[in-house]
Amino acid sequence: MKPRIAIDMDDVLADTVGTFIDIYRRDFDTTALPDVFRENSFHELLEKDISQRLSDYVHEPGFFADIAVMPGAPEITRELSKKYDLFVTSAAMEFRNSLAEKYDWLDRYFPHIPWQNRVFCGDKSIIRADIMIDDMPYNLVSFQGKGLLFDAPHNRDNTLFQRVHSWEQIATILL
Repeated sequence: MKPRIAIDMDDVLADTVGTFIDIYRRDFDTTALPDVFRENSFHELLEKDISQRLSDYVHEPGFFADIAVMPGAPEITRELSKKYDLFVTSAAMEFRNSLAEKYDWLDRYFPHIPWQNRVFCGDKSIIRADIMIDDMPYNLVSFQGKGLLFDAPHNRDNTLFQRVHSWEQIATILL
């Protein structure tokens, strides 16, 4: 039996921050520089009401359907699947429309991870694997295996877990 890796979707496999940047630039400020939002979270940079309005987009149909793939993720997960059993673990239950959209997105970009290895849940503390790759530290706190924290603007202050900045770095660690 191969070791298991639980992999989060948003801001790990999918560039959700990039989608928020695109929406913010389209609907609020066409002159905003995208790199600013890669360094700091929207909550730090924007007024509370605009940040909340931006956050509300996750409830809109189609939000999760066309998110860009993180660079290197398809290729490196394909390589990882030779050595590990991969499970996509997403807290998809939080956003009603996300379930079908995330399922279809995985079919399109990660067909090498079968539907049987997709775990859509609300609380990731139920996940049992050897390694978890996630951008949310609270998902790693209760995890019993090795946690890798995928770098994102909203987790920059966390020092409890080994931080990874890219899929290439994950390949260096796990392959």
